[in-house]
Amino acid sequence: MSGRAWGVLFVLCGAIFLEGVDVAMLNVALPSIRADLDLSTGMLQWVMSAYVLGYGGFMLLGGRAADLFGRRQMFLAWLTVFLLFSGLGGLATEGWMLIVARFVTGVSAAFMTPAGLSIITTSFAEGPQRNKALLVYSGTAAGGFSIGLVIGGLLASVDWRWVFFAPVILSFLILATGAALIPKSAKPDRSGQSMDVAGAFSVTAAILLLVLSVERATHVPAVQTVLTVAASLVLFLAFTLIERKASAPLVRLGLLRAGSLVRANLAGLLFAAGFFGFQFVVVLYLQELRGWSTLETSFAMIVIGIDAILSPTLTPKLVNKFGNARVIFGGLLLAVLSYALMLPLGLDWTYLMMFPSLIVLGLSFSLAYGPLTIVATEGIEEEEQGVAGGLLYTCFQFGAALGLSSASAAITAATDGTGAQAMLDGYRAALVVPLVAAAAAVLVSAFGLRSRSGIGAEDPALASGPLLESVETTR
Repeated sequence: MSGRAWGVLFVLCGAIFLEGVDVAMLNVALPSIRADLDLSTGMLQWVMSAYVLGYGGFMLLGGRAADLFGRRQMFLAWLTVFLLFSGLGGLATEGWMLIVARFVTGVSAAFMTPAGLSIITTSFAEGPQRNKALLVYSGTAAGGFSIGLVIGGLLASVDWRWVFFAPVILSFLILATGAALIPKSAKPDRSGQSMDVAGAFSVTAAILLLVLSVERATHVPAVQTVLTVAASLVLFLAFTLIERKASAPLVRLGLLRAGSLVRANLAGLLFAAGFFGFQFVVVLYLQELRGWSTLETSFAMIVIGIDAILSPTLTPKLVNKFGNARVIFGGLLLAVLSYALMLPLGLDWTYLMMFPSLIVLGLSFSLAYGPLTIVATEGIEEEEQGVAGGLLYTCFQFGAALGLSSASAAITAATDGTGAQAMLDGYRAALVVPLVAAAAAVLVSAFGLRSRSGIGAEDPALASGPLLESVETTR
């Protein structure tokens, strides 16, 4: 790769690192935010879920916008919005203000992320070169999460508001560098094409209602939950009908005939649900039951960040030898093992007793995340790369929202009383959520083991179109 290509990759890695840092810092600051703003567990969960709902709900629209209006333009414009609302989050004095700021920040990330990912997938030739770039990209995201845990602990120990102000500084640096390094490209041809606003509205509303039904399932009548789920399913059906008839659909339904793409997205959804639900429970256990400080919790969780080292080093070798499908399957099996190891959680567990679960989870992430990204974007034509990236990250964020909601609902349902044992019972019940999600992801990914790479003859929807046989190193 040329020096310019490495520079562009550096900027895009900086953006995905920013997102990882942003989420991780907030995660360890949640107890401090709860204490200062007097938030309930349900509202605290929505501080996290508001971001992932905005992120996941608008991701498909963001991917389409990148394809229609230019990837560079969308990346830089929405990075600016991300910067502004991250700063506003730090000024919140009420829970609802913080939730609104996090939602808009998530929406900005929804437009920024698929634009950045599609810049990579259209700038590097499909094959080893692109795979290397994507694995470096995913490793950087993991590094953002692990480093963010420590930085978040340090900042939250001073004042949780710095968890929101710090990304403003990093965003500004990335914005300035990106404007200088990301090359301008020809204006996309939008003849006869338009934004599918109806499709974006229907799928976003469907996601919001589904997650709301899970979060409120334990403290509203069952009939209300059923009606909310039914409304969500109706909106998903409406989305499908809209996409079928739209002249310029948000998602071309033909893409969903590709078995490998569907497996990658569904496995990514389930993996994210388990991962985010697990870390939500563990942080609450360490800080609210065990009384650990935010900094102690940060250093305890940082071992998960081993994936930042393994993703660009070990994972490419395993992919070359065994193929994406088998590496993904192995990574998901390790996730099941990680969550199972934490199930006997006790009131007085030492860190050494928790360490095997955390280190195995880091290894699992390194094996699953990058290859899932490769499979979900491999073989897609250039004009649909933004949509492919948006579809993948929609599933990641949708899964994260469901995992958080389910874990929060499990804690509420299983906690009977206010004592330490009652709290532990709630956390133990919630730990079943990531275990079930990871087991389901293993089942889904098992169907891809027939193909060495995860893309093969069984995927005519991808194979039928002209592939990118040669792509300029930079665009």
